[in-house]
Amino acid sequence: MGSWNALDEIVERDNLDNIFKGNVIDIGSRGTTVFANERVIGTIGLNDMVVVDTPDATLVAPKQRVQKVRKIVEVLKQNGREEHLLHKTVEGPWGSYTVLEKGKGYKIKRVALKPGAKLSLQLHRKRSEHWVVVAGTAKVTKEDEIYLVHTNQTTYIPINTKHRLENPDEKPLQVIEVQNGGYLEEDDIERFEDDYGRNR
Repeated sequence: MGSWNALDEIVERDNLDNIFKGNVIDIGSRGTTVFANERVIGTIGLNDMVVVDTPDATLVAPKQRVQKVRKIVEVLKQNGREEHLLHKTVEGPWGSYTVLEKGKGYKIKRVALKPGAKLSLQLHRKRSEHWVVVAGTAKVTKEDEIYLVHTNQTTYIPINTKHRLENPDEKPLQVIEVQNGGYLEEDDIERFEDDYGRNR
């Protein structure tokens, strides 16, 4: 989190000494810092508080105690919770993915590829994937077949099938990926070619 006092010195504050960034609606707070993500954060009458909303978690604490956030991470570790290791949004050199939902036997992601970027040539031993292109055009390699999937079209990648997702365009590619299987963690990946030197 760094130093909130240092942040107060470099970020512009309103006339009640508040810092509001993102989708924030406030009524009557003083000396409060709020960082919102996509959803609306509503605050009423807070005094010297910090509220930080991210896709992974939301932190609410008095300013003088916000540095104790490390203790929350320690409790997560002690209780065997995965949140201290896994993030809903993961950035990579090729773009990012965000876990939208997961349940028994399925996981849904939004995958965003930068223009010209491609994922590794890979396969999964324990899951299949169904891709829905929601923006842009995807270049798909499935075993020996290479083809384009346009906006509002889909393709299916069975278990144990070599595959690759690429963005051949000059604009971002957005794909909704639905995974199905008995094991859906990120270590179920076998890479054969990778532009970024990854072997796992």
